[in-house]
Amino acid sequence: MVKKEAGRIPPFRRIKNFFLHLKIANKILLGSFPLFILIVVTGVFALVNIERLSGINANIVLSDIPLLNIADALTENLYSMELHANRFVILRNPEIKKLFEETTEEFTKRLQGIGSISGENGKIVEKLAVFHKEYTDIFKDWFTSLENSGTEQKDYNRILLEKQKGLLSSIEDMKSRIITAQKEKIETASHIGFKAFRTVAVLGFLSIFVGVVSAWIITRHISGTISRLKDATGAISKGKFDLVPEVRSQDELGELVQSFADMAVRLKRLEEMYLDANPLTHLPGGVAIDNILKKRIEAGQKIAFCLIDLDNFKVFNDRYGYARGNMVIINTARVIENAVARFGSKECFFGHIGGDDFVLMASIDRYDKICRFVVGEFDKMVVKEYSSEDRKKGYVYQKSRQGKLMKYPIMTLSIGVVTNEKIPFEHIVQVGERAAEMKNYAKSRKGSFFAVDRRKD
Repeated sequence: MVKKEAGRIPPFRRIKNFFLHLKIANKILLGSFPLFILIVVTGVFALVNIERLSGINANIVLSDIPLLNIADALTENLYSMELHANRFVILRNPEIKKLFEETTEEFTKRLQGIGSISGENGKIVEKLAVFHKEYTDIFKDWFTSLENSGTEQKDYNRILLEKQKGLLSSIEDMKSRIITAQKEKIETASHIGFKAFRTVAVLGFLSIFVGVVSAWIITRHISGTISRLKDATGAISKGKFDLVPEVRSQDELGELVQSFADMAVRLKRLEEMYLDANPLTHLPGGVAIDNILKKRIEAGQKIAFCLIDLDNFKVFNDRYGYARGNMVIINTARVIENAVARFGSKECFFGHIGGDDFVLMASIDRYDKICRFVVGEFDKMVVKEYSSEDRKKGYVYQKSRQGKLMKYPIMTLSIGVVTNEKIPFEHIVQVGERAAEMKNYAKSRKGSFFAVDRRKD
């Protein structure tokens, strides 16, 4: 027994997958294609039947009706010939004989006209031509006998009457055939018209049905996706970022849903960062910093972790007040932001732990330029925050925690840098401890300084 191939996709599912992968415009075109085919078939069918009806009507008008008119005219010719002949026999007037001859020629021409209009009556035309010639010859023989002897020697009336009956019978037979054929054509035309009407009506209703079904399927697909997106948008507005609609189609709406899902993840992350953000600088706080650092450690990403601290910030805060101190914090955040914008990459991340402590995560090939820029720009910025007198002296007097008046230098900035280039990061506590150690070393140096941990184990 042959087993069914495991990876084989059923035809219906293949068609469904093909439809799901189409763009919206192509889906609309595909849905309209059956309707287009039906409209074309309906139009072609209607045109073909109209052409058939037109042919039948043209045949009736151009053939049957003229033939019937000619048949009636032939009958009139026969009676005219008889009338002129009888008058000539009585009056012996050559003009009357001439009228008889003209009527005879007219009969012959009309017989030829029947042959030019329709070849179907050829045998009847030949028969009428023979009968007419015999009929005419009898008249001519009668006229000749009258001119020679002046008396009738034969019973011409009886002979002519018999020939005339034969001619009239043939003409009536021809008319009967024409009328029968005409009735058949009319019946055929009626049948074609009824059949065409019924077929066009069926195709028309079928076209409407196919159009409605296609429109319903495509509209349901589009409106369903939009409705789910609307519900998801309402859920996100309420803080429910996990309610992203599932859409299997890969058209523009599918791409929109995917972008929507990415946006929801981003919004969730931004909300987490916002909830944890420092209220002064609006930078991500400690929770967000820990989460980002943890993800990068787990991903094995090579990074430089920089712990930034302001030296003698408390002294400045006590001397100039918290408002001026807040401005120093805000300006320091701007210096870091400018450094990242100028020398960083999209992987760079910086946050504000709190107070005068900041964190920066950068790629190993970029942290040096960023730290140098931060140190240099901070020194230019912070000195402007002091009064001209303190700036000129280069220090300030302020009481220590023990109450003693002590001399403190202008505020500086210290950065402790650790990387996982040689020593891998195992967990965030280890990274924080190593960075704090390097920061303390940087604080021991004079002025603003950044110290990098270059140990190998």
